[in-house]
Amino acid sequence: MPETLPDFSSSVKLKYVKLGYQYLVNNFLAFLLIPIIATISVHLLHLGPDAIITTITSIHLDLVQILCSVFFILFISTVYFMSKPRSVYLVDYTCYKAPITCRVPFSTFMEHSRLILKDNPKSAQFQMRILERSGLGEETSLPPAIHYIPPNPNMEAARGEAELVIFSAIDNLFAKTGLKPKDIDVLIVNCSLFSPTPSLSAMVVNKYKLRSNIKSYNLSGMGCSAGLISIDLARDLLQVLPNSNAVVVSTEIITPNYYQGNERAMLLPNCLFRMGAAALLLSNKRRERSRAKYKLVHVVRTHKGSDDTAYKCVYEQEDPQGLVGINLSKDLMAIAADALKSNITTMGPLVLPASEQLLFLFTLIGRKIFNRKWKPYIPDFKLAFEHFCIHAGGRAVIDELQKNLQLSAEHVEASRMTLHRFGNTSSSSLWYELSYIESKGRMKKGDRVWQIAFGSGFKCNSAVWKCNRNIKTPIEGPWEDCIDRYPVHIPDVVKL
Repeated sequence: MPETLPDFSSSVKLKYVKLGYQYLVNNFLAFLLIPIIATISVHLLHLGPDAIITTITSIHLDLVQILCSVFFILFISTVYFMSKPRSVYLVDYTCYKAPITCRVPFSTFMEHSRLILKDNPKSAQFQMRILERSGLGEETSLPPAIHYIPPNPNMEAARGEAELVIFSAIDNLFAKTGLKPKDIDVLIVNCSLFSPTPSLSAMVVNKYKLRSNIKSYNLSGMGCSAGLISIDLARDLLQVLPNSNAVVVSTEIITPNYYQGNERAMLLPNCLFRMGAAALLLSNKRRERSRAKYKLVHVVRTHKGSDDTAYKCVYEQEDPQGLVGINLSKDLMAIAADALKSNITTMGPLVLPASEQLLFLFTLIGRKIFNRKWKPYIPDFKLAFEHFCIHAGGRAVIDELQKNLQLSAEHVEASRMTLHRFGNTSSSSLWYELSYIESKGRMKKGDRVWQIAFGSGFKCNSAVWKCNRNIKTPIEGPWEDCIDRYPVHIPDVVKL
Protein backbone atom coordinates (compact mmCIF):
# COMPACT_ATOMS: atom_id res chain seq x y z
CA MET A 1 0.00 0.00 0.00
CA PRO A 2 1.40 3.44 -0.87
CA GLU A 3 1.87 5.89 1.96
CA THR A 4 -1.06 8.16 2.68
CA LEU A 5 -0.57 11.64 1.25
CA PRO A 6 -0.04 14.35 3.86
CA ASP A 7 -2.88 16.70 4.75
CA PHE A 8 -1.72 19.76 2.84
CA SER A 9 -4.48 21.94 4.27
CA SER A 10 -2.95 21.58 7.73
CA SER A 11 0.72 21.41 6.74
CA VAL A 12 0.81 24.53 4.56
CA LYS A 13 0.65 27.81 6.43
CA LEU A 14 -2.15 29.78 4.82
CA LYS A 15 -0.48 33.10 5.51
CA TYR A 16 2.30 32.18 3.08
CA VAL A 17 -0.31 31.24 0.48
CA LYS A 18 -1.88 34.68 0.95
CA LEU A 19 1.53 36.37 0.67
CA GLY A 20 2.18 34.52 -2.58
CA TYR A 21 -1.23 35.54 -3.90
CA GLN A 22 -0.60 39.18 -2.99
CA TYR A 23 2.80 39.16 -4.67
CA LEU A 24 1.38 37.60 -7.84
CA VAL A 25 -1.57 39.99 -8.17
CA ASN A 26 0.32 43.16 -7.21
CA ASN A 27 3.09 42.39 -9.72
CA PHE A 28 0.85 40.98 -12.43
CA LEU A 29 1.87 43.63 -14.98
CA ALA A 30 5.55 42.87 -14.42
CA PHE A 31 4.96 39.12 -14.81
CA LEU A 32 3.08 39.86 -18.07
CA LEU A 33 5.67 42.23 -19.56
CA ILE A 34 8.81 40.28 -18.71
CA PRO A 35 8.10 37.35 -21.13
CA ILE A 36 7.08 39.79 -23.89
CA ILE A 37 10.26 41.84 -23.49
CA ALA A 38 12.36 38.67 -23.34
CA THR A 39 10.76 37.32 -26.55
CA ILE A 40 11.39 40.61 -28.42
CA SER A 41 14.99 40.71 -27.18
CA VAL A 42 15.68 37.15 -28.33
CA HIS A 43 14.14 37.91 -31.74
CA LEU A 44 16.32 41.02 -32.16
CA LEU A 45 19.43 39.05 -31.24
CA HIS A 46 18.59 36.47 -33.91
CA LEU A 47 18.17 39.21 -36.53
CA GLY A 48 21.61 40.68 -35.92
CA PRO A 49 22.77 44.33 -36.14
CA ASP A 50 22.77 44.49 -39.95
CA ALA A 51 19.15 43.39 -40.25
CA ILE A 52 18.07 45.87 -37.55
CA ILE A 53 19.84 48.79 -39.33
CA THR A 54 18.34 47.76 -42.67
CA THR A 55 14.83 47.70 -41.16
CA ILE A 56 15.25 51.18 -39.64
CA THR A 57 16.62 52.74 -42.86
CA SER A 58 13.77 51.23 -44.92
CA ILE A 59 11.26 53.43 -43.07
CA HIS A 60 10.79 56.59 -45.14
CA LEU A 61 9.26 59.64 -43.47
CA ASP A 62 9.02 63.05 -45.13
CA LEU A 63 9.61 66.32 -43.27
CA VAL A 64 5.87 67.06 -42.80
CA GLN A 65 5.28 63.69 -41.11
CA ILE A 66 8.25 64.20 -38.79
CA LEU A 67 7.11 67.72 -37.83
CA CYS A 68 3.53 66.56 -37.25
CA SER A 69 4.76 63.70 -35.06
CA VAL A 70 6.98 66.03 -33.01
CA PHE A 71 4.15 68.57 -32.65
CA PHE A 72 1.74 65.82 -31.55
CA ILE A 73 4.17 64.55 -28.92
CA LEU A 74 4.77 68.09 -27.61
CA PHE A 75 1.02 68.79 -27.53
CA ILE A 76 0.24 65.61 -25.55
CA SER A 77 3.12 66.33 -23.15
CA THR A 78 1.92 69.91 -22.60
CA VAL A 79 -1.67 68.80 -21.92
CA TYR A 80 -0.44 66.15 -19.49
CA PHE A 81 1.77 68.48 -17.46
CA MET A 82 -0.80 71.30 -17.49
CA SER A 83 -3.60 69.03 -16.24
CA LYS A 84 -1.45 67.23 -13.67
CA PRO A 85 -2.31 68.43 -10.13
CA ARG A 86 0.37 70.43 -8.38
CA SER A 87 2.17 68.50 -5.69
CA VAL A 88 1.50 69.78 -2.17
CA TYR A 89 4.22 69.29 0.42
CA LEU A 90 4.17 69.52 4.20
CA VAL A 91 7.43 71.37 4.79
CA ASP A 92 7.25 71.10 8.59
CA TYR A 93 4.91 71.55 11.54
CA THR A 94 4.96 72.40 15.25
CA CYS A 95 2.79 71.49 18.23
CA TYR A 96 2.07 73.70 21.24
CA LYS A 97 3.33 72.46 24.58
CA ALA A 98 1.63 73.94 27.64
CA PRO A 99 3.71 75.14 30.61
CA ILE A 100 3.84 73.06 33.76
CA THR A 101 1.64 75.62 35.55
CA CYS A 102 -1.30 74.57 33.35
CA ARG A 103 -1.09 70.86 34.18
CA VAL A 104 -4.09 69.20 35.77
CA PRO A 105 -3.29 65.98 37.69
CA PHE A 106 -6.21 63.73 38.56
CA SER A 107 -6.20 64.90 42.18
CA THR A 108 -6.45 68.56 41.16
CA PHE A 109 -9.19 67.89 38.61
CA MET A 110 -11.30 65.93 41.09
CA GLU A 111 -10.78 68.42 43.93
CA HIS A 112 -12.00 71.22 41.66
CA SER A 113 -14.93 69.11 40.44
CA ARG A 114 -16.07 68.35 43.99
CA LEU A 115 -15.91 72.04 44.93
CA ILE A 116 -17.64 73.24 41.75
CA LEU A 117 -20.31 70.49 41.94
CA LYS A 118 -20.67 70.50 45.74
CA ASP A 119 -24.47 70.63 45.40
CA ASN A 120 -24.48 67.54 43.20
CA PRO A 121 -21.89 65.01 44.42
CA LYS A 122 -23.22 62.36 42.02
CA SER A 123 -22.04 64.44 39.07
CA ALA A 124 -18.57 64.67 40.61
CA GLN A 125 -18.56 60.90 41.12
CA PHE A 126 -19.59 60.44 37.48
CA GLN A 127 -16.65 62.56 36.31
CA MET A 128 -14.30 60.51 38.48
CA ARG A 129 -15.52 57.25 36.90
CA ILE A 130 -15.05 58.71 33.43
CA LEU A 131 -11.57 59.97 34.27
CA GLU A 132 -10.55 56.59 35.69
CA ARG A 133 -11.37 54.92 32.36
CA SER A 134 -10.41 57.78 30.03
CA GLY A 135 -6.84 56.76 29.19
CA LEU A 136 -5.56 60.23 30.15
CA GLY A 137 -2.42 60.67 32.23
CA GLU A 138 -1.35 63.06 34.99
CA GLU A 139 0.31 65.67 32.73
CA THR A 140 -2.55 66.98 30.58
CA SER A 141 -3.24 70.73 30.69
CA LEU A 142 -6.17 73.11 31.02
CA PRO A 143 -6.06 76.90 30.45
CA PRO A 144 -5.53 79.27 33.41
CA ALA A 145 -9.19 80.41 33.60
CA ILE A 146 -10.32 76.83 34.35
CA HIS A 147 -7.95 76.61 37.32
CA TYR A 148 -10.05 79.15 39.25
CA ILE A 149 -12.73 77.95 41.66
CA PRO A 150 -15.25 78.48 40.24
CA PRO A 151 -13.85 78.73 36.68
CA ASN A 152 -13.84 82.19 35.16
CA PRO A 153 -14.48 81.64 31.40
CA ASN A 154 -14.84 85.22 30.15
CA MET A 155 -14.06 86.61 26.70
CA GLU A 156 -10.75 88.15 27.77
CA ALA A 157 -9.53 84.82 29.17
CA ALA A 158 -10.64 82.98 26.01
CA ARG A 159 -8.76 85.44 23.80
CA GLY A 160 -5.75 85.08 26.07
CA GLU A 161 -5.76 81.30 25.64
CA ALA A 162 -6.13 81.66 21.85
CA GLU A 163 -3.20 84.07 21.67
CA LEU A 164 -1.06 81.82 23.87
CA VAL A 165 -1.51 78.57 21.95
CA ILE A 166 -1.75 79.97 18.41
CA PHE A 167 1.09 82.49 18.60
CA SER A 168 3.35 79.99 20.36
CA ALA A 169 2.79 77.38 17.64
CA ILE A 170 3.32 79.90 14.82
CA ASP A 171 6.45 81.38 16.42
CA ASN A 172 7.94 77.89 16.67
CA LEU A 173 6.99 77.22 13.03
CA PHE A 174 8.76 80.39 11.89
CA ALA A 175 11.87 79.45 13.87
CA LYS A 176 11.83 75.87 12.58
CA THR A 177 11.31 76.61 8.89
CA GLY A 178 12.84 80.07 8.46
CA LEU A 179 9.50 81.28 7.10
CA LYS A 180 8.88 85.02 7.20
CA PRO A 181 5.39 86.55 7.59
CA LYS A 182 5.63 88.22 4.17
CA ASP A 183 6.12 84.79 2.56
CA ILE A 184 2.65 83.54 3.62
CA ASP A 185 0.13 83.50 0.76
CA VAL A 186 -2.68 81.53 2.43
CA LEU A 187 -3.72 81.42 6.10
CA ILE A 188 -6.29 78.97 7.46
CA VAL A 189 -7.24 78.81 11.15
CA ASN A 190 -9.70 76.24 12.45
CA CYS A 191 -11.26 76.34 15.91
CA SER A 192 -14.64 74.73 16.42
CA LEU A 193 -16.20 76.29 19.51
CA PHE A 194 -14.62 79.73 19.91
CA SER A 195 -15.46 82.11 17.08
CA PRO A 196 -14.94 85.75 18.16
CA THR A 197 -15.16 88.91 16.10
CA PRO A 198 -12.69 89.79 14.63
CA SER A 199 -11.87 86.19 13.77
CA LEU A 200 -8.89 84.18 14.97
CA SER A 201 -7.39 84.37 11.47
CA ALA A 202 -7.68 88.18 11.62
CA MET A 203 -5.95 88.04 15.01
CA VAL A 204 -3.01 86.24 13.37
CA VAL A 205 -2.92 88.72 10.48
CA ASN A 206 -2.79 91.60 12.97
CA LYS A 207 -0.13 90.00 15.17
CA TYR A 208 2.33 89.22 12.37
CA LYS A 209 1.37 92.13 10.06
CA LEU A 210 0.67 89.80 7.14
CA ARG A 211 0.24 91.09 3.59
CA SER A 212 -2.98 92.85 2.65
CA ASN A 213 -3.61 90.44 -0.26
CA ILE A 214 -3.34 87.28 1.85
CA LYS A 215 -6.03 84.63 1.34
CA SER A 216 -7.34 84.28 4.92
CA TYR A 217 -9.93 81.74 6.16
CA ASN A 218 -11.43 80.99 9.58
CA LEU A 219 -13.23 77.65 10.03
CA SER A 220 -15.50 77.13 13.04
CA GLY A 221 -18.11 74.64 14.24
CA MET A 222 -16.59 71.71 12.31
CA GLY A 223 -15.41 69.60 15.24
CA CYS A 224 -12.29 67.54 15.78
CA SER A 225 -11.92 66.68 12.10
CA ALA A 226 -11.57 70.34 11.08
CA GLY A 227 -7.79 70.01 10.83
CA LEU A 228 -8.08 67.71 7.83
CA ILE A 229 -10.78 69.96 6.34
CA SER A 230 -8.25 72.79 6.56
CA ILE A 231 -5.68 70.60 4.80
CA ASP A 232 -8.19 69.89 2.04
CA LEU A 233 -8.98 73.61 1.65
CA ALA A 234 -5.27 74.47 1.55
CA ARG A 235 -4.68 71.79 -1.09
CA ASP A 236 -7.45 73.18 -3.30
CA LEU A 237 -6.12 76.72 -2.96
CA LEU A 238 -2.56 75.65 -3.77
CA GLN A 239 -3.85 74.06 -6.99
CA VAL A 240 -4.84 77.49 -8.31
CA LEU A 241 -2.15 79.60 -6.63
CA PRO A 242 1.23 78.68 -8.15
CA ASN A 243 4.46 79.05 -6.19
CA SER A 244 2.67 79.70 -2.89
CA ASN A 245 2.91 78.92 0.84
CA ALA A 246 -0.02 78.10 3.09
CA VAL A 247 0.00 78.16 6.89
CA VAL A 248 -2.66 76.06 8.65
CA VAL A 249 -3.36 76.44 12.38
CA SER A 250 -5.53 73.86 14.17
CA THR A 251 -6.67 74.34 17.75
CA GLU A 252 -9.57 74.21 20.20
CA ILE A 253 -10.06 76.91 22.83
CA ILE A 254 -11.20 75.29 26.08
CA THR A 255 -11.83 78.38 28.24
CA PRO A 256 -15.37 79.36 27.11
CA ASN A 257 -16.52 75.75 26.74
CA TYR A 258 -15.94 74.26 30.19
CA TYR A 259 -19.37 73.03 31.30
CA GLN A 260 -20.34 73.79 34.91
CA GLY A 261 -23.73 72.11 35.04
CA ASN A 262 -24.98 68.67 36.10
CA GLU A 263 -26.01 66.95 32.85
CA ARG A 264 -23.86 63.83 32.52
CA ALA A 265 -23.78 63.77 28.72
CA MET A 266 -22.42 67.33 28.84
CA LEU A 267 -19.90 66.69 31.64
CA LEU A 268 -18.07 64.10 29.54
CA PRO A 269 -16.08 66.63 27.41
CA ASN A 270 -14.69 68.20 30.62
CA CYS A 271 -12.89 64.92 31.34
CA LEU A 272 -11.39 64.50 27.85
CA PHE A 273 -10.62 67.84 26.18
CA ARG A 274 -7.34 69.60 26.94
CA MET A 275 -5.16 72.47 25.64
CA GLY A 276 -3.35 72.06 22.33
CA ALA A 277 -2.57 73.58 18.93
CA ALA A 278 -0.57 72.81 15.81
CA ALA A 279 0.82 75.03 13.04
CA LEU A 280 1.74 73.64 9.61
CA LEU A 281 3.55 75.00 6.57
CA LEU A 282 2.26 73.63 3.25
CA SER A 283 3.80 74.60 -0.07
CA ASN A 284 3.60 73.83 -3.78
CA LYS A 285 7.00 75.37 -4.51
CA ARG A 286 9.36 72.98 -6.28
CA ARG A 287 12.35 74.20 -4.32
CA GLU A 288 10.66 73.10 -1.09
CA ARG A 289 10.50 69.49 -2.24
CA SER A 290 13.99 68.58 -1.06
CA ARG A 291 13.48 69.72 2.53
CA ALA A 292 9.75 68.95 2.91
CA LYS A 293 8.90 66.14 5.30
CA TYR A 294 5.80 64.78 3.58
CA LYS A 295 3.87 64.87 0.33
CA LEU A 296 0.07 65.00 0.44
CA VAL A 297 -1.35 62.05 -1.49
CA HIS A 298 -5.09 61.88 -0.75
CA VAL A 299 -7.80 63.59 1.29
CA VAL A 300 -11.14 61.80 1.64
CA ARG A 301 -14.07 63.47 3.41
CA THR A 302 -17.30 61.79 4.52
CA HIS A 303 -20.30 63.74 5.83
CA LYS A 304 -23.28 62.03 7.51
CA GLY A 305 -25.15 65.25 8.33
CA SER A 306 -28.18 64.26 6.26
CA ASP A 307 -29.10 61.78 9.01
CA ASP A 308 -30.77 63.46 12.01
CA THR A 309 -29.23 61.09 14.57
CA ALA A 310 -25.73 61.63 13.19
CA TYR A 311 -26.27 65.39 12.97
CA LYS A 312 -27.19 65.66 16.68
CA CYS A 313 -24.77 63.12 18.18
CA VAL A 314 -22.30 65.93 19.08
CA TYR A 315 -24.51 68.91 19.80
CA GLU A 316 -23.95 72.24 21.53
CA GLN A 317 -26.98 73.18 23.62
CA GLU A 318 -28.25 74.62 26.88
CA ASP A 319 -29.18 72.43 29.84
CA PRO A 320 -32.37 73.06 31.91
CA GLN A 321 -30.44 75.64 33.99
CA GLY A 322 -29.43 77.56 30.86
CA LEU A 323 -25.77 76.50 30.98
CA VAL A 324 -24.20 75.83 27.56
CA GLY A 325 -22.24 72.65 26.89
CA ILE A 326 -21.56 69.91 24.34
CA ASN A 327 -23.93 66.95 24.51
CA LEU A 328 -22.30 63.66 23.44
CA SER A 329 -24.89 61.09 22.38
CA LYS A 330 -24.78 57.47 23.55
CA ASP A 331 -25.01 56.53 19.84
CA LEU A 332 -21.74 58.30 19.06
CA MET A 333 -19.60 55.18 18.60
CA ALA A 334 -22.13 53.45 16.33
CA ILE A 335 -22.40 56.59 14.20
CA ALA A 336 -18.62 56.93 14.07
CA ALA A 337 -18.30 53.31 12.93
CA ASP A 338 -20.81 53.90 10.12
CA ALA A 339 -18.99 57.07 9.02
CA LEU A 340 -15.67 55.22 9.08
CA LYS A 341 -17.15 52.45 6.92
CA SER A 342 -18.21 54.99 4.29
CA ASN A 343 -14.86 56.73 4.43
CA ILE A 344 -12.73 53.60 3.98
CA THR A 345 -15.02 52.42 1.17
CA THR A 346 -13.91 55.52 -0.72
CA MET A 347 -10.33 55.38 0.51
CA GLY A 348 -9.78 51.66 -0.21
CA PRO A 349 -9.59 51.80 -4.03
CA LEU A 350 -7.15 54.71 -3.81
CA VAL A 351 -4.59 53.04 -1.56
CA LEU A 352 -5.10 49.28 -1.31
CA PRO A 353 -3.01 46.92 -3.44
CA ALA A 354 -4.83 45.04 -6.20
CA SER A 355 -4.77 41.78 -4.24
CA GLU A 356 -6.85 43.23 -1.40
CA GLN A 357 -9.28 44.94 -3.78
CA LEU A 358 -9.89 41.67 -5.66
CA LEU A 359 -10.44 39.70 -2.46
CA PHE A 360 -12.93 42.31 -1.27
CA LEU A 361 -14.70 42.27 -4.66
CA PHE A 362 -14.92 38.46 -4.80
CA THR A 363 -16.30 38.33 -1.25
CA LEU A 364 -18.86 41.02 -2.05
CA ILE A 365 -20.02 39.17 -5.17
CA GLY A 366 -20.16 35.89 -3.24
CA ARG A 367 -22.33 37.44 -0.53
CA LYS A 368 -24.67 38.97 -3.09
CA ILE A 369 -25.07 35.90 -5.33
CA PHE A 370 -24.31 32.75 -3.31
CA ASN A 371 -24.61 33.20 0.43
CA ARG A 372 -25.42 36.35 2.39
CA LYS A 373 -24.10 34.68 5.56
CA TRP A 374 -20.53 34.74 4.25
CA LYS A 375 -18.32 36.74 6.55
CA PRO A 376 -17.45 40.04 4.82
CA TYR A 377 -13.78 40.44 3.97
CA ILE A 378 -12.10 43.31 5.79
CA PRO A 379 -9.24 44.69 3.66
CA ASP A 380 -5.82 44.69 5.29
CA PHE A 381 -4.93 48.38 5.41
CA LYS A 382 -1.59 47.47 6.97
CA LEU A 383 -0.51 46.60 3.41
CA ALA A 384 -1.20 50.20 2.35
CA PHE A 385 0.22 52.12 5.32
CA GLU A 386 3.16 51.87 7.66
CA HIS A 387 1.78 54.34 10.22
CA PHE A 388 -1.67 55.20 11.55
CA CYS A 389 -2.67 58.45 13.28
CA ILE A 390 -6.14 57.92 14.74
CA HIS A 391 -7.77 60.93 16.34
CA ALA A 392 -7.20 60.69 20.09
CA GLY A 393 -10.84 61.43 20.87
CA GLY A 394 -10.97 58.93 23.70
CA ARG A 395 -10.07 55.37 24.59
CA ALA A 396 -13.32 54.01 23.08
CA VAL A 397 -12.59 55.66 19.71
CA ILE A 398 -9.11 54.15 19.51
CA ASP A 399 -10.34 50.72 20.67
CA GLU A 400 -13.09 50.68 18.06
CA LEU A 401 -10.80 51.60 15.17
CA GLN A 402 -8.13 49.13 16.28
CA LYS A 403 -10.75 46.39 16.28
CA ASN A 404 -12.43 47.34 12.99
CA LEU A 405 -9.18 47.82 11.07
CA GLN A 406 -7.47 44.83 12.75
CA LEU A 407 -4.49 46.92 13.84
CA SER A 408 -1.75 45.87 16.21
CA ALA A 409 -0.91 47.58 19.50
CA GLU A 410 2.07 49.28 17.84
CA HIS A 411 -0.12 50.74 15.10
CA VAL A 412 -2.29 52.57 17.66
CA GLU A 413 0.56 53.34 20.06
CA ALA A 414 0.94 56.94 18.90
CA SER A 415 -2.79 57.60 19.43
CA ARG A 416 -2.91 56.02 22.90
CA MET A 417 0.23 57.76 24.11
CA THR A 418 -0.95 61.14 22.77
CA LEU A 419 -4.24 60.72 24.61
CA HIS A 420 -2.33 59.79 27.77
CA ARG A 421 0.18 62.67 27.63
CA PHE A 422 -1.89 65.51 26.12
CA GLY A 423 -5.54 64.41 26.29
CA ASN A 424 -7.99 65.11 23.49
CA THR A 425 -6.59 68.26 21.87
CA SER A 426 -9.30 68.11 19.19
CA SER A 427 -8.19 68.84 15.60
CA SER A 428 -4.50 69.17 16.54
CA SER A 429 -4.20 65.68 18.08
CA LEU A 430 -3.16 64.09 14.75
CA TRP A 431 0.01 66.20 14.70
CA TYR A 432 1.00 65.27 18.26
CA GLU A 433 0.67 61.64 17.10
CA LEU A 434 2.81 62.20 14.02
CA SER A 435 5.39 63.93 16.22
CA TYR A 436 5.39 60.86 18.50
CA ILE A 437 6.20 58.56 15.58
CA GLU A 438 9.03 60.87 14.49
CA SER A 439 10.35 61.18 18.06
CA LYS A 440 10.56 57.38 18.22
CA GLY A 441 12.71 57.40 15.06
CA ARG A 442 10.24 55.25 13.13
CA MET A 443 9.57 57.48 10.12
CA LYS A 444 11.56 56.54 6.99
CA LYS A 445 11.56 57.80 3.43
CA GLY A 446 8.70 56.27 1.46
CA ASP A 447 6.59 55.44 4.54
CA ARG A 448 2.88 56.10 4.16
CA VAL A 449 0.79 57.67 6.93
CA TRP A 450 -2.99 57.48 7.32
CA GLN A 451 -4.60 60.19 9.45
CA ILE A 452 -8.21 59.57 10.52
CA ALA A 453 -10.37 62.08 12.39
CA PHE A 454 -14.01 62.37 13.45
CA GLY A 455 -16.00 65.54 13.99
CA SER A 456 -19.43 66.93 14.77
CA GLY A 457 -21.92 67.01 11.97
CA PHE A 458 -21.14 64.01 11.76
CA LYS A 459 -17.92 63.74 9.75
CA CYS A 460 -15.12 61.24 9.19
CA ASN A 461 -12.13 62.63 7.30
CA SER A 462 -8.89 60.98 6.18
CA ALA A 463 -5.58 62.20 4.82
CA VAL A 464 -2.76 60.15 3.35
CA TRP A 465 0.83 61.40 3.43
CA LYS A 466 4.01 59.92 1.97
CA CYS A 467 7.28 60.56 3.77
CA ASN A 468 9.51 62.57 1.46
CA ARG A 469 12.85 61.92 3.18
CA ASN A 470 14.40 60.11 6.11
CA ILE A 471 13.43 62.11 9.19
CA LYS A 472 15.94 62.52 11.96
CA THR A 473 14.71 62.11 15.51
CA PRO A 474 13.73 65.66 16.57
CA ILE A 475 15.49 67.12 19.59
CA GLU A 476 12.72 69.66 20.16
CA GLY A 477 8.97 69.38 20.19
CA PRO A 478 6.11 68.36 22.45
CA TRP A 479 7.74 65.01 23.34
CA GLU A 480 11.28 66.24 23.97
CA ASP A 481 11.24 65.77 27.75
CA CYS A 482 9.17 62.59 27.98
CA ILE A 483 9.60 60.41 24.87
CA ASP A 484 12.04 58.11 26.68
CA ARG A 485 9.29 57.23 29.17
CA TYR A 486 6.88 56.13 26.44
CA PRO A 487 5.15 53.86 25.68
CA VAL A 488 3.65 53.38 29.12
CA HIS A 489 1.18 50.78 30.31
CA ILE A 490 -2.32 52.24 30.54
CA PRO A 491 -4.60 50.17 32.82
CA ASP A 492 -8.26 49.74 32.00
CA VAL A 493 -9.17 51.51 35.23
CA VAL A 494 -7.03 53.91 37.27
CA LYS A 495 -8.41 53.92 40.79
CA LEU A 496 -8.64 57.47 42.18
